Amino acid sequence: MFERLFGIRAQGSTPRTEILAGIATFLASMYIIVVNPTVLSDAGVPFSSALTATVLVSFFGSVMMGFYAKNPILVAPGMGINALFAYTMVLGAGMEWQTALGCVFWAGVIFALLAAFNARQLVIDAIPAQLRYAIACGIGLFITTIGLVNAQFIVPNPVTVVGMASLDPVLVTFLIGFAVTAWLVVRNVPGALILGIVFTTLASVPIGRWWGDGSRYFPEDMASSTLVNFNGVFSMPDLSGLMALDLWGSLSVAYWPFIFVLLFTTFFDALSTFMGVSEAGNLKDADGNPRNIRRSMIVDASAALISGPLGTSPANAYVESAAGISQGGRTGLVAVVVAVLFLPFLFLSPLLSLVPAIATAPALILVGVFMMDPIRKIHWHQFDDAIPAFVAMVLIPFTYSITHGIAFGFLTFVIVKLAVGKTQEIKPTMWVLFALSLLLLFEG
Repeated sequence: MFERLFGIRAQGSTPRTEILAGIATFLASMYIIVVNPTVLSDAGVPFSSALTATVLVSFFGSVMMGFYAKNPILVAPGMGINALFAYTMVLGAGMEWQTALGCVFWAGVIFALLAAFNARQLVIDAIPAQLRYAIACGIGLFITTIGLVNAQFIVPNPVTVVGMASLDPVLVTFLIGFAVTAWLVVRNVPGALILGIVFTTLASVPIGRWWGDGSRYFPEDMASSTLVNFNGVFSMPDLSGLMALDLWGSLSVAYWPFIFVLLFTTFFDALSTFMGVSEAGNLKDADGNPRNIRRSMIVDASAALISGPLGTSPANAYVESAAGISQGGRTGLVAVVVAVLFLPFLFLSPLLSLVPAIATAPALILVGVFMMDPIRKIHWHQFDDAIPAFVAMVLIPFTYSITHGIAFGFLTFVIVKLAVGKTQEIKPTMWVLFALSLLLLFEG
Protein backbone atom coordinates (compact mmCIF):
# COMPACT_ATOMS: atom_id res chain seq x y z
CA MET A 1 0.00 0.00 0.00
CA PHE A 2 2.79 2.44 0.93
CA GLU A 3 4.60 1.66 -2.30
CA ARG A 4 1.47 2.27 -4.39
CA LEU A 5 0.70 5.56 -2.65
CA PHE A 6 4.18 7.03 -2.29
CA GLY A 7 6.61 5.13 -4.55
CA ILE A 8 9.02 4.57 -1.68
CA ARG A 9 11.31 2.05 -3.38
CA ALA A 10 11.55 4.23 -6.48
CA GLN A 11 12.94 7.01 -4.24
CA GLY A 12 15.53 4.65 -2.74
CA SER A 13 13.90 4.49 0.68
CA THR A 14 11.97 2.05 2.87
CA PRO A 15 8.77 2.40 4.94
CA ARG A 16 10.83 2.11 8.13
CA THR A 17 13.13 4.95 7.07
CA GLU A 18 10.15 7.13 6.11
CA ILE A 19 8.39 6.52 9.42
CA LEU A 20 11.54 7.27 11.42
CA ALA A 21 12.03 10.43 9.35
CA GLY A 22 8.45 11.49 10.12
CA ILE A 23 9.05 10.98 13.84
CA ALA A 24 12.27 13.03 13.64
CA THR A 25 10.47 15.91 11.91
CA PHE A 26 7.65 15.82 14.44
CA LEU A 27 9.97 15.84 17.43
CA ALA A 28 11.94 18.75 15.96
CA SER A 29 8.81 20.82 15.33
CA MET A 30 6.25 19.80 17.96
CA TYR A 31 7.16 22.89 20.00
CA ILE A 32 4.85 24.83 17.67
CA ILE A 33 1.80 23.21 19.30
CA VAL A 34 2.47 25.23 22.46
CA VAL A 35 4.61 28.12 21.21
CA ASN A 36 2.20 29.31 18.50
CA PRO A 37 -0.76 29.58 20.93
CA THR A 38 1.52 31.35 23.41
CA VAL A 39 2.38 34.02 20.82
CA LEU A 40 -1.21 34.39 19.59
CA SER A 41 -2.57 34.61 23.14
CA ASP A 42 -0.55 37.82 23.57
CA ALA A 43 -2.84 39.24 20.89
CA GLY A 44 -5.98 38.12 22.70
CA VAL A 45 -6.62 34.83 20.90
CA PRO A 46 -7.70 32.27 23.53
CA PHE A 47 -4.75 29.93 24.16
CA SER A 48 -6.79 26.73 23.99
CA SER A 49 -8.54 27.68 20.74
CA ALA A 50 -5.20 28.68 19.16
CA LEU A 51 -3.74 25.32 20.22
CA THR A 52 -6.64 23.48 18.62
CA ALA A 53 -6.27 25.51 15.43
CA THR A 54 -2.51 24.87 15.36
CA VAL A 55 -3.00 21.11 15.53
CA LEU A 56 -5.80 21.08 12.94
CA VAL A 57 -3.89 23.24 10.43
CA SER A 58 -0.74 21.14 10.91
CA PHE A 59 -2.71 17.93 10.40
CA PHE A 60 -4.61 19.00 7.28
CA GLY A 61 -1.65 20.80 5.73
CA SER A 62 0.75 17.91 6.24
CA VAL A 63 -1.77 15.30 5.03
CA MET A 64 -2.27 17.31 1.83
CA MET A 65 1.48 17.66 1.42
CA GLY A 66 1.96 13.91 1.80
CA PHE A 67 -0.85 12.61 -0.38
CA TYR A 68 -1.12 15.35 -3.02
CA ALA A 69 2.36 16.86 -3.33
CA LYS A 70 4.20 13.65 -2.31
CA ASN A 71 6.88 15.62 -0.47
CA PRO A 72 8.39 14.91 2.99
CA ILE A 73 7.62 18.41 4.27
CA LEU A 74 5.64 19.49 7.31
CA VAL A 75 3.14 22.34 6.99
CA ALA A 76 2.20 24.18 10.20
CA PRO A 77 1.56 27.74 11.46
CA GLY A 78 4.79 29.61 10.85
CA MET A 79 7.05 31.09 13.47
CA GLY A 80 7.92 34.70 12.77
CA ILE A 81 4.72 35.34 10.87
CA ASN A 82 2.78 34.61 14.07
CA ALA A 83 4.84 37.36 15.73
CA LEU A 84 3.93 39.68 12.83
CA PHE A 85 0.27 38.79 13.45
CA ALA A 86 0.39 39.31 17.21
CA TYR A 87 2.87 42.12 17.80
CA THR A 88 2.72 44.19 14.61
CA MET A 89 -0.85 43.83 13.41
CA VAL A 90 -2.80 43.44 16.66
CA LEU A 91 -0.71 45.03 19.39
CA GLY A 92 1.18 47.48 17.17
CA ALA A 93 -1.54 48.65 14.78
CA GLY A 94 -4.41 48.19 17.23
CA MET A 95 -6.25 45.73 15.00
CA GLU A 96 -8.77 43.31 16.53
CA TRP A 97 -7.46 39.76 16.38
CA GLN A 98 -10.60 38.70 14.49
CA THR A 99 -9.81 41.32 11.85
CA ALA A 100 -6.22 40.10 11.67
CA LEU A 101 -7.54 36.58 11.01
CA GLY A 102 -9.56 38.08 8.15
CA CYS A 103 -6.34 39.53 6.70
CA VAL A 104 -4.79 36.06 6.98
CA PHE A 105 -7.69 34.65 4.96
CA TRP A 106 -7.48 37.22 2.15
CA ALA A 107 -3.71 36.81 1.91
CA GLY A 108 -4.38 33.07 1.61
CA VAL A 109 -6.87 33.66 -1.21
CA ILE A 110 -4.31 35.66 -3.23
CA PHE A 111 -1.60 33.09 -2.45
CA ALA A 112 -3.88 30.31 -3.73
CA LEU A 113 -4.49 32.25 -6.97
CA LEU A 114 -0.74 32.78 -7.47
CA ALA A 115 -0.10 29.08 -6.87
CA ALA A 116 -2.90 27.99 -9.20
CA PHE A 117 -1.73 30.26 -12.03
CA ASN A 118 1.87 29.07 -11.83
CA ALA A 119 3.37 32.35 -10.61
CA ARG A 120 5.94 30.39 -8.62
CA GLN A 121 7.53 29.09 -11.84
CA LEU A 122 8.25 32.64 -12.98
CA VAL A 123 9.82 33.34 -9.58
CA ILE A 124 11.89 30.15 -9.58
CA ASP A 125 13.15 30.84 -13.11
CA ALA A 126 14.17 34.36 -12.07
CA ILE A 127 16.22 33.28 -9.04
CA PRO A 128 19.78 32.40 -10.12
CA ALA A 129 21.36 29.16 -8.95
CA GLN A 130 23.88 31.01 -6.79
CA LEU A 131 21.07 32.56 -4.73
CA ARG A 132 19.33 29.18 -4.46
CA TYR A 133 22.45 27.62 -2.98
CA ALA A 134 22.79 30.53 -0.58
CA ILE A 135 19.14 30.27 0.52
CA ALA A 136 19.61 26.56 1.28
CA CYS A 137 22.69 27.32 3.40
CA GLY A 138 21.00 30.30 5.05
CA ILE A 139 18.06 28.14 6.07
CA GLY A 140 20.51 25.62 7.52
CA LEU A 141 22.16 28.36 9.58
CA PHE A 142 18.70 29.60 10.59
CA ILE A 143 17.72 26.15 11.88
CA THR A 144 20.98 25.94 13.80
CA THR A 145 20.31 29.39 15.28
CA ILE A 146 16.84 28.26 16.36
CA GLY A 147 18.40 25.28 18.12
CA LEU A 148 21.02 27.38 19.90
CA VAL A 149 18.40 29.94 20.99
CA ASN A 150 15.97 27.23 22.15
CA ALA A 151 18.75 25.73 24.27
CA GLN A 152 19.58 29.26 25.49
CA PHE A 153 23.19 28.56 24.63
CA ILE A 154 23.08 31.90 22.78
CA VAL A 155 21.53 34.70 24.84
CA PRO A 156 21.23 38.51 24.54
CA ASN A 157 24.25 40.45 25.77
CA PRO A 158 24.09 44.23 26.32
CA VAL A 159 27.77 44.63 25.41
CA THR A 160 28.22 42.21 22.48
CA VAL A 161 24.54 42.01 21.33
CA VAL A 162 24.60 38.23 21.71
CA GLY A 163 26.85 35.89 23.63
CA MET A 164 27.17 32.48 25.18
CA ALA A 165 25.30 31.84 28.41
CA SER A 166 27.18 30.85 31.55
CA LEU A 167 27.61 27.12 31.94
CA ASP A 168 25.18 25.61 34.42
CA PRO A 169 23.68 22.12 34.86
CA VAL A 170 21.09 22.76 32.13
CA LEU A 171 23.63 23.83 29.52
CA VAL A 172 25.96 21.00 30.50
CA THR A 173 23.08 18.58 29.96
CA PHE A 174 22.41 20.17 26.56
CA LEU A 175 26.08 19.86 25.57
CA ILE A 176 26.16 16.22 26.63
CA GLY A 177 23.00 15.62 24.60
CA PHE A 178 24.57 17.37 21.62
CA ALA A 179 27.74 15.27 21.91
CA VAL A 180 25.77 12.01 22.11
CA THR A 181 23.54 13.00 19.17
CA ALA A 182 26.59 13.98 17.07
CA TRP A 183 28.25 10.66 17.93
CA LEU A 184 25.14 8.77 16.80
CA VAL A 185 25.08 10.73 13.54
CA VAL A 186 28.79 10.14 12.88
CA ARG A 187 28.27 6.41 13.53
CA ASN A 188 25.35 6.42 11.03
CA VAL A 189 22.98 4.95 13.61
CA PRO A 190 19.44 4.72 12.16
CA GLY A 191 17.17 7.28 13.78
CA ALA A 192 20.15 9.11 15.30
CA LEU A 193 18.29 12.39 15.79
CA ILE A 194 15.33 10.65 17.46
CA LEU A 195 17.62 8.71 19.79
CA GLY A 196 19.45 11.94 20.61
CA ILE A 197 16.18 13.64 21.56
CA VAL A 198 15.16 10.69 23.74
CA PHE A 199 18.58 10.60 25.46
CA THR A 200 18.62 14.34 26.15
CA THR A 201 15.05 14.21 27.50
CA LEU A 202 15.99 11.44 29.94
CA ALA A 203 19.17 13.29 30.91
CA SER A 204 17.02 16.37 31.67
CA VAL A 205 14.79 14.61 34.21
CA PRO A 206 17.08 15.40 37.21
CA ILE A 207 17.13 19.15 36.41
CA GLY A 208 15.14 21.01 39.04
CA ARG A 209 14.81 17.85 41.09
CA TRP A 210 18.38 17.06 42.12
CA TRP A 211 20.36 19.90 40.56
CA GLY A 212 19.99 22.95 38.34
CA ASP A 213 17.04 25.22 37.60
CA GLY A 214 15.15 25.19 34.30
CA SER A 215 12.70 28.01 35.04
CA ARG A 216 14.19 30.38 32.46
CA TYR A 217 13.09 27.99 29.68
CA PHE A 218 9.42 28.78 30.33
CA PRO A 219 7.24 31.90 30.03
CA GLU A 220 6.99 33.74 33.37
CA ASP A 221 3.43 32.59 34.03
CA MET A 222 4.40 28.95 33.39
CA ALA A 223 7.85 28.93 35.02
CA SER A 224 8.99 25.63 36.52
CA SER A 225 12.36 24.68 37.95
CA THR A 226 11.97 21.20 36.45
CA LEU A 227 12.49 20.85 32.71
CA VAL A 228 10.64 17.55 32.26
CA ASN A 229 7.14 17.82 33.68
CA PHE A 230 4.07 15.65 33.77
CA ASN A 231 1.03 17.92 33.59
CA GLY A 232 -1.58 15.30 32.96
CA VAL A 233 -2.65 13.46 29.85
CA PHE A 234 -6.00 14.69 28.56
CA SER A 235 -7.49 18.05 27.55
CA MET A 236 -10.51 18.80 25.38
CA PRO A 237 -10.12 20.72 22.10
CA ASP A 238 -11.48 24.27 21.99
CA LEU A 239 -13.33 25.20 18.79
CA SER A 240 -14.32 28.70 19.90
CA GLY A 241 -11.89 30.26 17.39
CA LEU A 242 -13.51 28.47 14.45
CA MET A 243 -14.85 31.04 11.93
CA ALA A 244 -14.19 33.89 14.37
CA LEU A 245 -12.51 35.94 11.61
CA ASP A 246 -13.86 39.28 10.45
CA LEU A 247 -14.01 38.76 6.67
CA TRP A 248 -15.35 42.11 5.54
CA GLY A 249 -13.82 44.41 8.13
CA SER A 250 -10.38 43.12 7.14
CA LEU A 251 -10.90 44.40 3.57
CA SER A 252 -10.64 48.03 4.74
CA VAL A 253 -8.07 49.90 2.64
CA ALA A 254 -6.10 50.62 5.83
CA TYR A 255 -5.38 46.90 6.18
CA TRP A 256 -4.22 46.25 2.61
CA PRO A 257 -0.52 46.74 3.49
CA PHE A 258 -0.81 44.04 6.14
CA ILE A 259 -2.44 41.67 3.65
CA PHE A 260 0.46 42.34 1.28
CA VAL A 261 3.09 41.66 3.94
CA LEU A 262 1.34 38.44 4.95
CA LEU A 263 1.15 37.38 1.30
CA PHE A 264 4.78 38.20 0.54
CA THR A 265 6.00 36.48 3.69
CA THR A 266 3.99 33.27 3.25
CA PHE A 267 4.77 33.03 -0.47
CA PHE A 268 8.51 33.50 -0.16
CA ASP A 269 8.87 31.56 3.07
CA ALA A 270 7.19 28.63 1.33
CA LEU A 271 9.15 28.94 -1.90
CA SER A 272 12.51 29.41 -0.20
CA THR A 273 11.86 26.53 2.19
CA PHE A 274 11.05 24.21 -0.72
CA MET A 275 14.17 25.37 -2.55
CA GLY A 276 16.35 25.03 0.53
CA VAL A 277 15.32 21.59 1.70
CA SER A 278 15.18 20.20 -1.84
CA GLU A 279 18.68 21.49 -2.52
CA ALA A 280 20.04 20.04 0.70
CA GLY A 281 18.18 16.72 0.32
CA ASN A 282 18.54 16.49 -3.49
CA LEU A 283 14.76 16.39 -3.88
CA LYS A 284 14.81 17.91 -7.35
CA ASP A 285 13.23 17.17 -10.72
CA ALA A 286 15.01 16.71 -14.05
CA ASP A 287 15.22 20.49 -14.52
CA GLY A 288 16.90 21.03 -11.16
CA ASN A 289 13.80 22.61 -9.61
CA PRO A 290 12.29 21.50 -6.28
CA ARG A 291 10.34 18.29 -6.80
CA ASN A 292 6.57 18.63 -7.27
CA ILE A 293 6.90 22.35 -6.56
CA ARG A 294 3.57 23.35 -8.15
CA ARG A 295 1.59 20.90 -6.03
CA SER A 296 3.64 21.80 -2.96
CA MET A 297 2.87 25.49 -3.37
CA ILE A 298 -0.83 24.73 -3.88
CA VAL A 299 -0.79 22.75 -0.62
CA ASP A 300 1.00 25.56 1.21
CA ALA A 301 -1.49 28.09 -0.17
CA SER A 302 -4.42 25.87 0.84
CA ALA A 303 -3.05 25.54 4.37
CA ALA A 304 -2.60 29.31 4.58
CA LEU A 305 -6.15 29.75 3.28
CA ILE A 306 -7.72 27.59 6.01
CA SER A 307 -5.58 29.08 8.80
CA GLY A 308 -7.72 32.19 9.28
CA PRO A 309 -11.07 30.37 9.42
CA LEU A 310 -9.63 27.83 11.87
CA GLY A 311 -8.29 30.61 14.10
CA THR A 312 -4.52 30.90 13.68
CA SER A 313 -1.85 32.86 11.81
CA PRO A 314 -0.81 31.52 8.38
CA ALA A 315 0.57 28.03 7.91
CA ASN A 316 3.78 27.47 6.01
CA ALA A 317 6.23 24.79 4.99
CA TYR A 318 8.62 24.14 7.88
CA VAL A 319 12.38 24.31 7.71
CA GLU A 320 12.47 21.69 10.49
CA SER A 321 11.36 19.22 7.80
CA ALA A 322 15.07 18.99 7.08
CA ALA A 323 15.39 16.92 10.28
CA GLY A 324 13.42 14.09 8.67
CA ILE A 325 15.00 14.55 5.25
CA SER A 326 18.44 14.29 6.81
CA GLN A 327 17.33 10.97 8.32
CA GLY A 328 16.60 9.63 4.84
CA GLY A 329 12.99 10.77 4.35
CA ARG A 330 12.19 11.03 0.65
CA THR A 331 8.44 10.70 0.11
CA GLY A 332 5.05 12.01 1.19
CA LEU A 333 4.79 9.24 3.79
CA VAL A 334 7.02 11.39 6.02
CA ALA A 335 4.48 14.24 5.96
CA VAL A 336 1.60 11.85 6.61
CA VAL A 337 3.41 10.37 9.63
CA VAL A 338 3.97 13.88 10.98
CA ALA A 339 0.28 14.70 10.47
CA VAL A 340 -0.80 11.56 12.30
CA LEU A 341 1.52 12.41 15.21
CA PHE A 342 0.10 15.93 15.47
CA LEU A 343 -3.56 14.89 15.59
CA PRO A 344 -3.66 13.17 19.03
CA PHE A 345 -2.49 16.40 20.64
CA LEU A 346 -5.97 17.80 20.13
CA PHE A 347 -6.60 15.78 23.29
CA LEU A 348 -3.12 15.05 24.67
CA SER A 349 -1.42 18.48 24.67
CA PRO A 350 -0.35 18.21 28.37
CA LEU A 351 2.10 15.47 27.35
CA LEU A 352 4.15 17.99 25.36
CA SER A 353 5.70 19.17 28.63
CA LEU A 354 7.65 15.90 28.77
CA VAL A 355 10.08 16.95 26.01
CA PRO A 356 12.08 20.11 26.88
CA ALA A 357 13.53 22.58 24.40
CA ILE A 358 17.10 21.48 25.12
CA ALA A 359 16.21 17.95 23.97
CA THR A 360 15.31 18.96 20.41
CA ALA A 361 18.03 21.64 20.14
CA PRO A 362 20.90 19.22 19.30
CA ALA A 363 18.89 17.79 16.39
CA LEU A 364 18.17 21.26 15.00
CA ILE A 365 21.82 22.28 15.24
CA LEU A 366 22.96 19.16 13.37
CA VAL A 367 20.36 19.71 10.66
CA GLY A 368 22.25 22.92 9.93
CA VAL A 369 25.34 20.80 9.22
CA PHE A 370 23.40 18.64 6.77
CA MET A 371 22.11 21.68 4.88
CA MET A 372 25.48 23.36 4.33
CA ASP A 373 26.55 21.13 1.42
CA PRO A 374 25.47 23.60 -1.34
CA ILE A 375 27.93 26.20 -0.03
CA ARG A 376 30.68 24.58 -2.10
CA LYS A 377 28.72 25.36 -5.30
CA ILE A 378 28.79 29.12 -4.75
CA HIS A 379 31.28 31.02 -6.93
CA TRP A 380 33.18 32.61 -4.07
CA HIS A 381 35.88 34.05 -6.35
CA GLN A 382 33.34 35.73 -8.65
CA PHE A 383 32.25 38.56 -6.42
CA ASP A 384 29.17 39.66 -8.36
CA ASP A 385 27.78 36.18 -7.56
CA ALA A 386 29.37 35.78 -4.14
CA ILE A 387 28.22 39.06 -2.58
CA PRO A 388 24.45 38.60 -3.16
CA ALA A 389 24.75 34.95 -2.11
CA PHE A 390 26.60 35.90 1.07
CA VAL A 391 24.08 38.63 1.95
CA ALA A 392 21.13 36.24 1.61
CA MET A 393 22.91 33.45 3.47
CA VAL A 394 23.92 35.47 6.53
CA LEU A 395 20.85 37.70 6.80
CA ILE A 396 18.42 34.78 6.97
CA PRO A 397 19.72 33.78 10.43
CA PHE A 398 20.84 37.28 11.52
CA THR A 399 17.42 38.83 10.86
CA TYR A 400 15.72 35.67 12.13
CA SER A 401 13.59 35.78 8.97
CA ILE A 402 13.81 33.78 5.76
CA THR A 403 11.75 36.39 3.94
CA HIS A 404 13.90 39.38 4.93
CA GLY A 405 17.08 37.45 4.15
CA ILE A 406 16.02 36.61 0.60
CA ALA A 407 14.58 40.10 0.07
CA PHE A 408 17.99 41.62 0.80
CA GLY A 409 19.53 38.92 -1.41
CA PHE A 410 17.29 39.99 -4.32
CA LEU A 411 18.08 43.66 -3.77
CA THR A 412 21.82 43.05 -3.59
CA PHE A 413 21.78 40.83 -6.67
CA VAL A 414 20.11 43.48 -8.84
CA ILE A 415 22.29 46.33 -7.53
CA VAL A 416 25.57 44.42 -7.97
CA LYS A 417 24.70 43.16 -11.45
CA LEU A 418 23.78 46.73 -12.46
CA ALA A 419 27.06 48.02 -11.04
CA VAL A 420 29.16 45.61 -13.11
CA GLY A 421 27.08 46.00 -16.26
CA LYS A 422 25.63 42.49 -16.34
CA THR A 423 22.02 43.55 -16.82
CA GLN A 424 21.42 40.56 -19.11
CA GLU A 425 21.60 38.32 -16.03
CA ILE A 426 18.66 40.14 -14.43
CA LYS A 427 15.52 38.42 -15.69
CA PRO A 428 12.29 40.46 -16.00
CA THR A 429 10.67 38.74 -13.01
CA MET A 430 13.68 39.67 -10.86
CA TRP A 431 12.85 43.34 -11.42
CA VAL A 432 9.38 42.65 -10.02
CA LEU A 433 10.94 40.83 -7.06
CA PHE A 434 13.28 43.79 -6.55
CA ALA A 435 10.32 46.19 -6.35
CA LEU A 436 8.34 43.88 -4.07
CA SER A 437 11.35 43.45 -1.79
CA LEU A 438 11.67 47.22 -1.45
CA LEU A 439 7.98 47.52 -0.70
CA LEU A 440 8.17 44.75 1.90
CA LEU A 441 11.09 46.34 3.72
CA PHE A 442 9.45 49.78 3.79
CA GLU A 443 6.15 48.28 5.00
CA GLY A 444 8.07 46.32 7.65
